[in-house]
Amino acid sequence: MSTEDLEQELKELIIGTLELEDISPDDIDSSEALFNEGLSLDSIDALELGVALQRRYSVELDAEVEANQEHFASVKSLARFVEEHVNNGK
Repeated sequence: MSTEDLEQELKELIIGTLELEDISPDDIDSSEALFNEGLSLDSIDALELGVALQRRYSVELDAEVEANQEHFASVKSLARFVEEHVNNGK
């Protein structure tokens, strides 16, 4: 799967998991922040999204909050995180 395809899939996962009815994948810039000024997600959204990522891609999130904040910074960073874990078999 290409990085672009993975980013598109992640956008769809975000929308579906968080039930964002008034937004489409095309509305999400892959480089845009997911929290604060970007999509304005909150900590509950992060938990739900983390569970969805674990189910879909069998990735394990870091117990360290700061590491997870880096992974959840944008769709691009989420794609990088998923690619690294899937390619490394983690």
